[in-house]
Amino acid sequence: AQIAAITQSSGDLILNVDSDTTLAPDVVSKLAHKMRDPAVGAAMGQLKASNQKDTWLTRLIDMEYWLACNEERAAQARFGAVMCCCGPCAMYRRSAMLSLLDQYETQLYRGKPSDFGEDRHLTILMLSAGFRTEYVPSAIAATVVPDTIGIYLRQQLRWARSTFRDTLLALPVLPGLDRYLTLDAIGQNVGLLLLALSVLTGIGQFALTATLPWWTILVIGSMTLVRCSVAAYRARELRFLGFALHTLVNIFLLIPLKAYALCTLS
Repeated sequence: AQIAAITQSSGDLILNVDSDTTLAPDVVSKLAHKMRDPAVGAAMGQLKASNQKDTWLTRLIDMEYWLACNEERAAQARFGAVMCCCGPCAMYRRSAMLSLLDQYETQLYRGKPSDFGEDRHLTILMLSAGFRTEYVPSAIAATVVPDTIGIYLRQQLRWARSTFRDTLLALPVLPGLDRYLTLDAIGQNVGLLLLALSVLTGIGQFALTATLPWWTILVIGSMTLVRCSVAAYRARELRFLGFALHTLVNIFLLIPLKAYALCTLS
């Protein structure tokens, strides 16, 4: 659908919007204003959950989106390279997309077609072509998020595969970007690995000695408290203290799922 729209359109800019996403009235003008700089190939808006109040999970995901946009993407944008312009609300320069279309249409991983996670893949292609990618926090888009664990895990499995695959694709690009982006890529992957090793070590200690790994629990709990407190302060919303629940979701659901995603990339 994207490829058909790109090839049949005639405008300078293309806006990608998911079917379950509602845009604020000024989103197009704010993203287009950022795209006035010809060095910018893509720009994304800030995502929120339109069904935030439905369940405890949708509340958690809404906070997860805020953190992903206003910590991760905002920091990357400061150095000119948002690493994933999210599909629900992203504007692209049509001329840039046309030049990348052949690479985009023939996504392969280990010689096999690989069509999941199109937004991250397209963003990396933009960066590899020398364009900047930006984040516009005032361009608000509300999207429907998973309201059950099963749907959430299927979504996270697709995203995890995309992240692992396109991190490999991004490796040749990173030396040409600001050094912060290399630190960011290392941190996101090594941090996850260290958390997984800590959890496995703690489980091993409990299994072998029948004692709780209090030091591991204390360190993970302290880091969670610091992160949630900083988010609550920056967002000026106490509800972000409740994001501590995401640490349990991460440890018991997302880490095993990401390990599975890594083993099933192809």
